[in-house]
Amino acid sequence: MSVTVDQIQTMQTKFSQTILNTPQGREAETIIRNCVHCGFCNATCPTYQILGDELDGPRGRIYLINQMLEGAPVTHHTLTHLDRCLTCRNCETTCPSGVQYGQLLDIGRAIIVNKVTRPWHQRLARWLLRRIVPYRGRFTPLLRLAQLLRPLLPGNLKRSIPMRRQSILASTNRHNRTMLVLAGCVQPAMAPNINAACTQVLDRLGIHLVAAPAAGCCGALCHHLDALDEALHQARRNINAWWPYIEAGAEAIVMTASGCGVHVKHYGYLLRDDPQYAAKAARVADLCKDIGEVLIKEDLALLPSGNQRSVAFHSPCTLQHGQRLTGIVEHILNHRGFSLTPVPEGHLCCGSAGSYSLLQPVLSRQLRTQKLQALQSGSPQFIATANIGCWAHLQSGTILPVRHWIELLVGD
Repeated sequence: MSVTVDQIQTMQTKFSQTILNTPQGREAETIIRNCVHCGFCNATCPTYQILGDELDGPRGRIYLINQMLEGAPVTHHTLTHLDRCLTCRNCETTCPSGVQYGQLLDIGRAIIVNKVTRPWHQRLARWLLRRIVPYRGRFTPLLRLAQLLRPLLPGNLKRSIPMRRQSILASTNRHNRTMLVLAGCVQPAMAPNINAACTQVLDRLGIHLVAAPAAGCCGALCHHLDALDEALHQARRNINAWWPYIEAGAEAIVMTASGCGVHVKHYGYLLRDDPQYAAKAARVADLCKDIGEVLIKEDLALLPSGNQRSVAFHSPCTLQHGQRLTGIVEHILNHRGFSLTPVPEGHLCCGSAGSYSLLQPVLSRQLRTQKLQALQSGSPQFIATANIGCWAHLQSGTILPVRHWIELLVGD
């Protein structure tokens, strides 16, 4: 006899009154009670597919968070399973009940860090990531030093450091239409041509792209490393930097990194209880657009032809599951004459996931190997993606050129 989702009982909770008296506790209870135990999420969870452990799938992690919020003992065992989650949100796309797993995971991680002390080497690694990566003035010199020493490094470490790239000139033409762009933290040093290419493409469409000098890291890295106060500070700084341009009529805040895009689109939620920033954060989130969302509304015929060059497009999790923008980039590339090769299991994560490739290297490399096999199965000339982390992670595992898809639209 078949059983429908409607016939499955929702998960029960027995939170203490202390937990229920907090906004996080009430939100967690609402999210958990939407779960119907169906297990559809496990079928698309990358870590469950590799490890085969119920606790390394979304349903198992929901159980662990539920037990923690009910007052059960919390150990490193619980922390390990939560840390192994990529936060790819594939499960949210699959879930028939609309469980907001990503938000629940954020709540669970914020609580567990006050209950379990990480080993010193994990704390040090996370502290260094937070102190270096979000700051261009710190990250860029260290990357340049690593690139200088790259020929002397052993294989795996050498491949993890992207080669320095020759910068192309960004357009400086002025137009009546203006949009903002986020330069970000690591992208200007690792792949400066992405935003330069975006500027050139929008220039062809009569749009002037501006980067606010005071804007910096979007805050996603600190947010996923459990440093929520730091992440909120970075969000407020960006809002302050962008606000004069918004008041002057900027049409959109363009994102060329889908990981940054999904986080900035979350600013309204993250700052919803901040009386000074709630309204501005909601406005910024509404104006935030992936570059694909911008281009799909413009005259694509003004852009160069792809001349039937074959491309395998890797749609980052932050684009297809986080922002739910499946198919937009593929449509644009097809329209401009690129030949898209098939990518089996395109919904699965490549293993980059922000800092995940550094903190969970074994699982990350396994996922990268699987993803590259899928991407290269159609013998493309290029691999294209929409996120700086995915770009660097994939390029470190293949000799095939990996590009941001916007770079392909600049023309030869």
